[in-house]
Amino acid sequence: QVQLVESGGGLVQAGGSLRLSCAASGSIFRINTMGWYRQAPGKQRELVATTSRSRSSPNYADSVKGRFTISRDNAKNTVVLQMNSLKPEDTGVYYCNADIWPRSASAYQEYWGQGTQVTVSS
Repeated sequence: QVQLVESGGGLVQAGGSLRLSCAASGSIFRINTMGWYRQAPGKQRELVATTSRSRSSPNYADSVKGRFTISRDNAKNTVVLQMNSLKPEDTGVYYCNADIWPRSASAYQEYWGQGTQVTVSS
C-alpha cells in the first residue's frame, strides 16, 4: 500500500524556520510531481510548492517565493520543504502531495499525506 508520511511541523515565532519532510513508501514504480499544499482555517487548500521528477523549474506560490525552498531525493522517494522567514499568515495544515505510479497499477495516481500543523506566532 502506497502512502505519504509527513513530519516536521510545529510552533515557531515569526521570522523563524521550519523544515517539513515527506516520504513515500510502499510498492512504487515511479513518482512524478511531488509538492506541498496548505490549508489555513476557514480557507481552501492552496498550492505552496511543487517539483517535477527532473527537479527543474520548481513552482512556488507568490506568497512564499524567496522564503521557501522545495527539494526532493528521487532515490529515497522524499520531498522536503525548507521554510524560512516564516510569517503568521503561513499558519495552517501542510499536506504532502505526489503523483505516484504504484507497481500494482497501470497509471499514475494522486496521493495525499495526513497533514502536519504549522503555527507561526507573531
